Amino acid sequence: MNDTSADRTDHDHTRTERELRAALAALAGGVSPAPDAYRTARGAWLRRERRRRLVLAVLVAVVFALATLIGLWVLNQTPSDPGVIFSGPGAASAADTSPVRPGP
Repeated sequence: MNDTSADRTDHDHTRTERELRAALAALAGGVSPAPDAYRTARGAWLRRERRRRLVLAVLVAVVFALATLIGLWVLNQTPSDPGVIFSGPGAASAADTSPVRPGP
């Protein structure tokens, strides 16, 4: 005979579940944390956090210094002689561009 009724299947599930619960409870009961586990884990976490912040601060300082140096280098590349735009006979002076005032 083939005994695969719903009652038998439910009974097997509950029995298996009870056995698994008992086995896991026995296993968990034998495990105890180290006395200073929290302190060790917290110290490791704080070290990683300090290292992360230090790396970030150094990275920001390097980027700022690099941007400053590039800006100074670009400003230093400008020619020292007067530019071509405002030189020559066709250049307007400040006196030429002043508005004409009517006389008294």
